[in-house]
Amino acid sequence: MKYRLTLSTIRTNTSRLLIIICSASLLAVSGNSLAGSASSLVDDFSNNTNNSLGLPRQFMNDTMVGGGTQTKVGIESGVLHLSGEIVPPRGQPGWASTVLLLDGEGKPIDASEYTGIRMLVKINSGSLSMSANSTEVANFDYHSSVVMAPSDGKFHEVKIPFDSLKRSWSEQTNLNTQTINSLSIVAFSMQKATFDYEIDEVSFY
Repeated sequence: MKYRLTLSTIRTNTSRLLIIICSASLLAVSGNSLAGSASSLVDDFSNNTNNSLGLPRQFMNDTMVGGGTQTKVGIESGVLHLSGEIVPPRGQPGWASTVLLLDGEGKPIDASEYTGIRMLVKINSGSLSMSANSTEVANFDYHSSVVMAPSDGKFHEVKIPFDSLKRSWSEQTNLNTQTINSLSIVAFSMQKATFDYEIDEVSFY
């Protein structure tokens, strides 16, 4: 029996898997005080280990919850390249996540002067989502969106307005852009599938 994938299904399952991802990562740590204003540039991947804010990137996948996903990570000439095969845990979506912290202590930063998130991305295969993770969200149903870009072997500028980010099962609320402490880029699938994408830059605009 084939699984029929719709945009609504993608959004719902993406947000559900973010519960697993963020529960298992350092993103669960948050502070009450504001860390400061956000720099427009989050990561240009010029450093092999740290983002442009000097904070280490985090890479994780569903192997921590019983999945069999394999991820290959590489950075060359200022471009992040992730590829692999998603093998979902039984009864759950499979995923591979790249987490870009905005503050080393998990404190919120103020991004209210910006309109949204900008990416330079090349999607060779698979599905991607982007979430802005707010310290006000207690149930991990973060504001997220599927990253829409053609798989044509070219880099594309993708702009994701903050007001387009939605929560899945919770009451819809506007994202408080003064309380974001990280961004998550997630390759995901409900069934066994390959993924391959490259990112040249992530920033606020």
